[in-house]
Amino acid sequence: MAERPSALARQSEIYLAGVAGKTPTVPVDSARLEAAAKEAMSAEAYAYVAGGAGSESTVRENRAAFERWRIVPRMLRDVSARDTSVELFGERLPAPVLLSPIGVLEMAHPEADVAVAQAAAESGVPFIFSSQASRPMEDCASAMRDAPRWFQLYWSKSDALVESFVRRAEECGCSAIVVTLDTTMLGWRARDLDLGYLPFLRGKGIAQYLSDPVFVQSLQGPPPDGPAADARRTINLSSLKTFAELTRSHPGGFWKNVRRAEPLRAVQQFIATYSRPSLTWDELPFLRARTRLPIVLKGILHPDDARRAVDAGMDGIIVSNHGGRQVDGAIATLDALPGVVDAVAGRMPVLMDSGIRGGTDVFKALALGARAVCLGRPYVYGLALAGAEGVSEVIRNLLADFELTMGLAGCRSLEEITRESLVRGGGS
Repeated sequence: MAERPSALARQSEIYLAGVAGKTPTVPVDSARLEAAAKEAMSAEAYAYVAGGAGSESTVRENRAAFERWRIVPRMLRDVSARDTSVELFGERLPAPVLLSPIGVLEMAHPEADVAVAQAAAESGVPFIFSSQASRPMEDCASAMRDAPRWFQLYWSKSDALVESFVRRAEECGCSAIVVTLDTTMLGWRARDLDLGYLPFLRGKGIAQYLSDPVFVQSLQGPPPDGPAADARRTINLSSLKTFAELTRSHPGGFWKNVRRAEPLRAVQQFIATYSRPSLTWDELPFLRARTRLPIVLKGILHPDDARRAVDAGMDGIIVSNHGGRQVDGAIATLDALPGVVDAVAGRMPVLMDSGIRGGTDVFKALALGARAVCLGRPYVYGLALAGAEGVSEVIRNLLADFELTMGLAGCRSLEEITRESLVRGGGS
């Protein structure tokens, strides 16, 4: 990992390039970044990444919540030296930012998760590997070398598969397990439904499964019934061609694991295995008994659930509404954050995601009690525009923006960012 340049150095880098007639390939402004990525992506890819549940009111509310809080800068505090580092689970990180787990990154760029892993390693920002990745976690771990990474677990119907995923994550050097709680079923995502497009039915975003020995072994059993069997019967001939191409040429090479079992059978098995709507608090001891890694629960929005997480012996929380992709009309994560922080009362770190677009958002989240934030859609847009370098640009810009905001607000370290740094007012 190269030493991260200061915010002023990053700012100067961009301005000096401008003197030479060169403007950023990856837009700095978040709205222009998204617009440029939309032009670079297919309609299906953009809908999948940008879309939310239902009318997408939760997506909009996540952003509106940040506008309801205003920063109160303090003056004459000597902010010539600024420390943005934070400690999480015994690791000292250069900034309070992680990259959220996002599935099917091959829809944005052929190098997918590996490109993101390379960019994350360069910056020292942890990358949370997705269960729905386009490249196996082992490929990403290799690209990251000793850089920090976590693993996000979707708890499937197979406990054996859950155990195998966790074991692989440990072997890959992941330093935490993030259990996503809010996606036991897919939300009603209008953009994807209007296009009739779900990437998993086309063999995308299931690399962790196809590279897993437990999952591959399950393909030798009888085909599942129900919706999975319906999918096997209705996938059309053009999709068959896509699957045949995948077995021959997918850059990850993991499709070779299922050639004998037939690719459509693998997709069928994934559909039957993917998620467990019956998951309850009672299952958490199963996971606790199978890993010594910190377990972080992602998707907590209610203070009572935060207290239950503490009581269950969990190690951390990510306040999240899945970027507005699951429940239309849900509470904004920033609005949920203070109540969760108060309920936890310092007994475990609280992180948050959903709606982070710039450095001021990071500042506001930390002021309301978050230990760190997770960045999602913006880095995917950078990936779509310029691969690993595009992700790096997005990360560098966010960190520079945050460091400048912190200093201009009169804060020299994260400890000085408190609730007194904000006032309520403005916005809708």
